[in-house]
Amino acid sequence: MSAYLEIAGVNHSFGGLQALNDCGFAIAEGGIACLVGPNGAGKTTIFNVITGFLRPDTGHVAFRGRPLDGLTPQAIVRAGIARSFQNLRLFADLTACDNVMLALPERAGETPFGALFRPFATARADRRRRGDALQLLDHVGLAARAADRVRNLSYGEQKLLTIARLLATGAELLLLDEPASGLASGALDQVMALLRRLRGEGKTLLVVEHNTRVVQQIADEVLFLHQGHLLAQGSPAQIIADPALAEIYFGGAL
Repeated sequence: MSAYLEIAGVNHSFGGLQALNDCGFAIAEGGIACLVGPNGAGKTTIFNVITGFLRPDTGHVAFRGRPLDGLTPQAIVRAGIARSFQNLRLFADLTACDNVMLALPERAGETPFGALFRPFATARADRRRRGDALQLLDHVGLAARAADRVRNLSYGEQKLLTIARLLATGAELLLLDEPASGLASGALDQVMALLRRLRGEGKTLLVVEHNTRVVQQIADEVLFLHQGHLLAQGSPAQIIADPALAEIYFGGAL
């Protein structure tokens, strides 16, 4: 049986810098895997390769046994994988609801021509999309902020909004790039609780994370990258207890 997500023999260089070096791992369906490692380990680069923003020099990526090589980022979202970014990429002058509506996939007949020649059907479709967006906002705890512009949301609320936008795509595998970074304690707990709830609802998560408290509390398994290569894979307890990995990651302070 093929792995749920499989990365095999991936190499990628930026000029003379080898960002990924024979990088390979697999993750199972229905859990939370945390991708850890020191700065420059290749964590965001492998995210970009998985989601089609970068093409590997060699190697391949497969999802549910289907090769993703050469697919565009849009096609990979349609295949069932969506990712967040460290800089959030939200539309600051639009409302939270509008941000989620923009992430919803278009349905048949929802075209600019439809708005001109079938205005009543278009209005119904718009109400349906708005209703879907409001449900997603409620799901992540932002129902009360639906009509607020993104620039007026707290940083923690913006993090939750990025997750709502991922859910809007309908993807089953969610790649989250440092979802807990920069959060105060209360917002951090809220994000961790949401990630655990999504796992319980059948989503699979691959999370880049530096906060070891977060890793210990949410991860089913941990993948340790170093110099673009998978150095270790195991439970949070196994990875955190390994003195060699601690030396690489924190100079012995893991």
